[in-house]
Amino acid sequence: MVDAVAAWLEGVGPEPEREEVARAVRRSLRTLAQLAPGATVEVRVPPFAAVQCVAGPRHTRGTPPNVIETDPKTWLQLATARLTWPEALTTGRLTASGPRADLSPWLPLLHSADSAG
Repeated sequence: MVDAVAAWLEGVGPEPEREEVARAVRRSLRTLAQLAPGATVEVRVPPFAAVQCVAGPRHTRGTPPNVIETDPKTWLQLATARLTWPEALTTGRLTASGPRADLSPWLPLLHSADSAG
Protein backbone atom coordinates (compact mmCIF):
# COMPACT_ATOMS: atom_id res chain seq x y z
CA MET A 1 0.00 0.00 0.00
CA VAL A 2 1.40 3.41 -0.82
CA ASP A 3 2.76 5.29 2.17
CA ALA A 4 0.19 8.10 2.01
CA VAL A 5 -2.73 5.69 2.15
CA ALA A 6 -1.09 3.59 4.88
CA ALA A 7 -0.44 6.65 7.06
CA TRP A 8 -4.04 7.81 6.61
CA LEU A 9 -5.35 4.39 7.60
CA GLU A 10 -3.21 4.50 10.73
CA GLY A 11 -4.56 7.96 11.58
CA VAL A 12 -1.16 9.62 11.36
CA GLY A 13 -1.42 11.25 7.96
CA PRO A 14 -3.78 13.44 5.97
CA GLU A 15 -6.31 12.01 3.57
CA PRO A 16 -4.45 11.02 0.39
CA GLU A 17 -5.37 12.07 -3.11
CA ARG A 18 -8.74 10.72 -4.22
CA GLU A 19 -7.18 8.65 -7.02
CA GLU A 20 -4.81 6.91 -4.58
CA VAL A 21 -7.73 5.91 -2.36
CA ALA A 22 -9.76 4.80 -5.38
CA ARG A 23 -6.90 2.66 -6.68
CA ALA A 24 -6.42 0.98 -3.28
CA VAL A 25 -10.16 0.29 -2.92
CA ARG A 26 -10.48 -1.14 -6.44
CA ARG A 27 -7.43 -3.37 -6.11
CA SER A 28 -8.48 -4.70 -2.74
CA LEU A 29 -12.01 -5.43 -3.96
CA ARG A 30 -10.57 -7.29 -6.96
CA THR A 31 -8.47 -9.32 -4.53
CA LEU A 32 -11.58 -10.15 -2.51
CA ALA A 33 -13.42 -11.27 -5.66
CA GLN A 34 -10.49 -13.57 -6.51
CA LEU A 35 -10.32 -15.05 -3.00
CA ALA A 36 -14.09 -15.48 -2.69
CA PRO A 37 -15.39 -16.00 -6.23
CA GLY A 38 -19.12 -15.99 -6.76
CA ALA A 39 -22.07 -13.65 -6.95
CA THR A 40 -23.99 -14.16 -3.71
CA VAL A 41 -22.79 -11.06 -1.85
CA GLU A 42 -22.43 -7.55 -3.23
CA VAL A 43 -19.78 -5.42 -1.53
CA ARG A 44 -20.18 -1.69 -2.10
CA VAL A 45 -17.55 0.92 -1.32
CA PRO A 46 -18.98 4.14 -2.71
CA PRO A 47 -18.04 6.15 -4.59
CA PHE A 48 -15.27 3.93 -5.93
CA ALA A 49 -16.40 0.38 -6.62
CA ALA A 50 -18.64 -2.59 -5.97
CA VAL A 51 -18.03 -6.29 -6.53
CA GLN A 52 -20.00 -9.47 -6.30
CA CYS A 53 -18.32 -12.33 -4.50
CA VAL A 54 -18.85 -15.44 -2.33
CA ALA A 55 -20.03 -18.73 -3.77
CA GLY A 56 -23.69 -19.60 -3.56
CA PRO A 57 -26.94 -18.65 -5.27
CA ARG A 58 -26.42 -16.06 -7.98
CA HIS A 59 -28.49 -12.90 -7.86
CA THR A 60 -29.37 -11.23 -11.18
CA ARG A 61 -32.25 -8.74 -10.73
CA GLY A 62 -33.02 -5.92 -8.32
CA THR A 63 -31.31 -5.36 -5.00
CA PRO A 64 -29.21 -8.34 -3.98
CA PRO A 65 -30.32 -10.14 -0.80
CA ASN A 66 -26.78 -10.00 0.65
CA VAL A 67 -25.25 -6.53 0.63
CA ILE A 68 -22.30 -5.06 2.48
CA GLU A 69 -21.62 -1.35 2.27
CA THR A 70 -18.97 0.81 3.86
CA ASP A 71 -16.82 3.86 3.27
CA PRO A 72 -13.37 3.66 1.63
CA LYS A 73 -11.34 4.16 4.84
CA THR A 74 -13.25 1.49 6.76
CA TRP A 75 -12.94 -0.96 3.85
CA LEU A 76 -9.20 -0.45 3.56
CA GLN A 77 -8.76 -0.79 7.32
CA LEU A 78 -10.65 -4.09 7.18
CA ALA A 79 -8.62 -5.27 4.19
CA THR A 80 -5.31 -4.49 5.93
CA ALA A 81 -6.03 -5.86 9.43
CA ARG A 82 -6.31 -2.42 11.01
CA LEU A 83 -9.96 -3.08 11.89
CA THR A 84 -11.81 -6.33 12.53
CA TRP A 85 -15.16 -7.34 11.06
CA PRO A 86 -16.87 -7.44 14.49
CA GLU A 87 -15.52 -3.98 15.38
CA ALA A 88 -16.76 -2.50 12.12
CA LEU A 89 -20.21 -4.04 12.60
CA THR A 90 -20.68 -3.07 16.23
CA THR A 91 -19.52 0.51 15.68
CA GLY A 92 -21.77 0.97 12.65
CA ARG A 93 -18.89 1.61 10.26
CA LEU A 94 -20.41 -0.85 7.81
CA THR A 95 -23.81 -2.30 7.08
CA ALA A 96 -24.33 -5.96 6.27
CA SER A 97 -27.73 -7.34 5.31
CA GLY A 98 -28.64 -10.85 4.36
CA PRO A 99 -27.73 -14.27 5.71
CA ARG A 100 -24.49 -14.53 3.71
CA ALA A 101 -23.29 -10.94 4.23
CA ASP A 102 -20.22 -11.83 6.28
CA LEU A 103 -16.71 -11.37 4.92
CA SER A 104 -14.87 -12.33 8.10
CA PRO A 105 -13.59 -15.63 6.60
CA TRP A 106 -11.67 -13.63 3.94
CA LEU A 107 -10.49 -10.66 5.98
CA PRO A 108 -7.96 -9.28 6.28
CA LEU A 109 -6.96 -9.45 2.63
CA LEU A 110 -3.55 -7.96 3.36
CA HIS A 111 -1.63 -7.42 6.54
CA SER A 112 -0.80 -3.79 7.29
CA ALA A 113 2.82 -4.20 6.18
CA ASP A 114 1.83 -5.70 2.80
CA SER A 115 1.61 -3.64 -0.36
CA ALA A 116 -1.59 -3.10 -2.35
CA GLY A 117 -0.25 -0.27 -4.48
